[in-house]
Amino acid sequence: MSDIAMEAQAVRQTVKDRARALAGIALADRLFHATTRAAAVIVLVILGGVIVSLVHGSLPAMRAFGFGFLTSQAWNPVTDNFGALPAIYGTVVTSAIAMLIAVPVGLGIATFLTELCPHPLRRPIGVAIELLAGIPSIIYGVWGLFVFAPFVQTWVQPQLISLFGDVPVLSSLFAGPPYGIGMLTASFILAIMVLPFIASISRDVFATVPPVLKEAATGIGCTTWEMMRYVVLPYTRVGVIGGVMLALGRALGETMAVTFVIGNAHKVSPSLLAPGTTISATIANEFTEAVGDIYTSALIELGLILFIITFIVLAIARYMLMRIERNAA
Repeated sequence: MSDIAMEAQAVRQTVKDRARALAGIALADRLFHATTRAAAVIVLVILGGVIVSLVHGSLPAMRAFGFGFLTSQAWNPVTDNFGALPAIYGTVVTSAIAMLIAVPVGLGIATFLTELCPHPLRRPIGVAIELLAGIPSIIYGVWGLFVFAPFVQTWVQPQLISLFGDVPVLSSLFAGPPYGIGMLTASFILAIMVLPFIASISRDVFATVPPVLKEAATGIGCTTWEMMRYVVLPYTRVGVIGGVMLALGRALGETMAVTFVIGNAHKVSPSLLAPGTTISATIANEFTEAVGDIYTSALIELGLILFIITFIVLAIARYMLMRIERNAA
């Protein structure tokens, strides 16, 4: 009987230990769930706070200028007359040109590193490209102002002016004296800055393609270009688009590097060689000098416009990814 009692006591103790362990696991799971939910809520609260702050700070400028703020080229702090069109134009144009340059070059680098580069050189070249992303933007700006802009002024812009001077549309895009600084130079600097993001992310997603797919493409006689075009890019398009959108977000919000080389002129010019400005460059240049409610509010409204532009770009990217995933399914 004593043996039976001891066995029953051992069973009860085991049940208690198991219940205690399960209670501890359940408590830890509830704490983890509450912590992650709180983190998500905090992000939404911060985002909402930013939006509310931008809208509240923009109200004086909105009341003073209305929708005309988006279409006006005026920027006169003396008379409190401000317009956002040159800054919006410069932001969109420089970012678009930068992406036109950086996307094909970045995809080419990623293709070279994953398919063509000798194995001993892949890691050193990959690390070197990733190091470009860690260089502070002000270093790019100083280099662009003192090294790249004189090179563009001496060798690039005169050639573009002489080459396209007689072409009806391109003559307007490449017109004017070769200043060196301007929207085209800022676009080149932005392209160099966002190139590591596109190249690194594309290289990583290209490496996830199953080797059997590449071997099958090679087995049926596909060239490297055909394999990348019809196998690798369709398989990794979601990741590639994500990398491109990340780079575009960096280009839209870049401040110091663009401020050094764009010329900071509040006017809309059809020529890419002419000085211009962007939203972030305008805010960085003039926020410390803003005197008066209207001046400060106009700069804050520029920040709100940049926020909306970035949100629209991310929404378009998300919609594209959803369509790709739906078509793939």
